[in-house]
Amino acid sequence: MLETSAESPAPVRVISENIKEYIDRLGPIWVEGEISEINERTGMAFIRLRDTSVDMSLSVMCHRTVLAAVSPLPQNARVVILAKVSFYTKNGSISLSAKEIRQVGIGELLARLEHLKQLLASEGLFALDLKKPLPLLPRRVGLICGRNSAAEKDVVENARRRWPAVQFEIREVAVQGAAAVIEVSEALRELEANPEVDVIIITRGGGSFEDLLPFSDEGLVRLAASCETPIVSAIGHEQDAPLLDLVADVRASTPTDAAKKVVPDIEEEFAMINQLRERANRHLTNLLDLETSRLASLRERPVLKDPMVLVTSRWEIIEGLRGRSHRGTSHAVDLAREELLHLYARVRSLSPQSTLDRGYSVVQRSDGSIARDPSLLSPGERLRLRLALGEIGAVVESS
Repeated sequence: MLETSAESPAPVRVISENIKEYIDRLGPIWVEGEISEINERTGMAFIRLRDTSVDMSLSVMCHRTVLAAVSPLPQNARVVILAKVSFYTKNGSISLSAKEIRQVGIGELLARLEHLKQLLASEGLFALDLKKPLPLLPRRVGLICGRNSAAEKDVVENARRRWPAVQFEIREVAVQGAAAVIEVSEALRELEANPEVDVIIITRGGGSFEDLLPFSDEGLVRLAASCETPIVSAIGHEQDAPLLDLVADVRASTPTDAAKKVVPDIEEEFAMINQLRERANRHLTNLLDLETSRLASLRERPVLKDPMVLVTSRWEIIEGLRGRSHRGTSHAVDLAREELLHLYARVRSLSPQSTLDRGYSVVQRSDGSIARDPSLLSPGERLRLRLALGEIGAVVESS
């Protein structure tokens, strides 16, 4: 290990030689990237290999025969290279010396995308409960689209036709090629950081499978999943399925469809308002009619039509009861009177006075007892005779 200090620093030459010695110990490696530039010279080819997810590239050199084995390569071809890392001490640069170049085929790309799709799905990035609802009327719509693209015109014109007051925050970026992922990601970060943007549309308008690959980049998909602002994806046509469509909150089949999903139709909203107003008026009218009929029905009731009817009806009942009571009492008194008269007549007919009135008298001795047996009376005994109209005294002359 190289030992240095502030008092005994190592010269640049020594540092470069140590770096070269360390890198030379590395074996061959496989590296994947996108070819952004090819320069062929006598017997050699120089390639710029770019990582599409970040602004980074490496220089690759190889013999022309190595490149010819996979020629012709399409523009922005994705390749896998077996190379040896080399470090040049004179300028401190690193390059790759390619031994073999393989173009990544469509089948392999599909397999990788399917694997990435399953990975992201297992992490829950596509879950429906994570989808955020779109605002009814966004204050400002963020739009990420290609430069001078038809997709931008479709979104803006259709949105303003539906809602003329809608405002846009537009970011024109590369939507294919090596810079697409970087520029789209940067634009998405800017719009996400803008508090006035309520919804973001990412649109492209279709393309080949290779053209849509940037919108399946893992870094871009994870960035979209982390955004708090709702995202509408309008990348490809109905048959296209980039991974960004799966993580977006709403997928639109076309840019025009995206405009329809983001802003409401002002005519439809006015029609809905009129319908709601008519429904409210009908409801209130029906409610008033119902209450009016109820009031009329209540007003026609006898108790409200003549409030004294309760008193009158009760008064009639009381009068009837009082009459019945008076008649019952009078009848009972008459019966009692008649019975009393009968008793009086019977008592009078059986009383001693009645007997006296017929000419009889009652003989009482001096002690008040009634004389019944003449033999018990003594001569000269004083008696009292009780007659019908009074009393007289008498003396017994003989028994």
